Amino acid sequence: MPATDSTTLPVLVVGATGSLGSKVVDELLKRGKNVRALVRPASDAGRLESRGVQIVRGDMLDVDSLVAAMTGADAVITTAAGYTRGGKNAHDIDTLGNANLAEAAHRTGIRRFVLTSILTSDQTPDVPHFWHKKIAEDKLEQLGVPFVALRPGAFLEQVATMAGNPLDKGRLIWMSKATVPLTFVRTSDLAGYLAAAVDAEAQAGERIDIG
Repeated sequence: MPATDSTTLPVLVVGATGSLGSKVVDELLKRGKNVRALVRPASDAGRLESRGVQIVRGDMLDVDSLVAAMTGADAVITTAAGYTRGGKNAHDIDTLGNANLAEAAHRTGIRRFVLTSILTSDQTPDVPHFWHKKIAEDKLEQLGVPFVALRPGAFLEQVATMAGNPLDKGRLIWMSKATVPLTFVRTSDLAGYLAAAVDAEAQAGERIDIG
C-alpha cells in the first residue's frame, strides 16, 4: 500500500525484547524510523541500545509510565502478549495492560496505534487469549484511538519447534480435526507488515486478517 509522509518522531514498540517485537524493531530501523522501546525495569535492553534504540522503562500495568513512554511519539506498535510470556501477571497484561495502552494512546493523541491481534479473535469468546485481543480492539475504538489491528494466524515457527521445520521437510505435521481450516504466518513477514502499517493508507479501526 502507498505510504504517507514519514516523520522524525519515534515509533514506540511495546514488546520490543520479544521474538516478534525485536523483528519489528529491525524492520522499522530498515525503514529509517527512529525507534523507542518500552522495556520493563528489570529487562535487559543492551541489544536494543546497541542499535540506537531509545529505551524507556515502564510497565503495561502502570498507565502513567505508558503515558510517559508515548509522549512525543508518532505511533505505537504493540506485540506484547501475556499468554505467550506466561507468569503471574499474564492475564493482567492481556486485559488491564491492553486497556492501559489504549488509555495512554488516547491521552497522548498518538497518530496511529498498530495492534497485533489474532485471526478470528472476534469469533472465539471461549478462548481467553483470543477474546482479549478482540476486547483490546474494542477499547481502542471506544476511546477514539486511530488504530489498525493486524490479525495473523498461527506462527509457522511454532510448528517448527514441535515437529521439525516444515519448510525444510516439505511437509507439515499438525494435530487437529480434518475439518478445521489452518492458516499460518512467518514471524519475519508479520514484523514487516506491522512496521509498514505505521504509514500505510488504512482506515482508522481497520482489522486486517493475515495468513
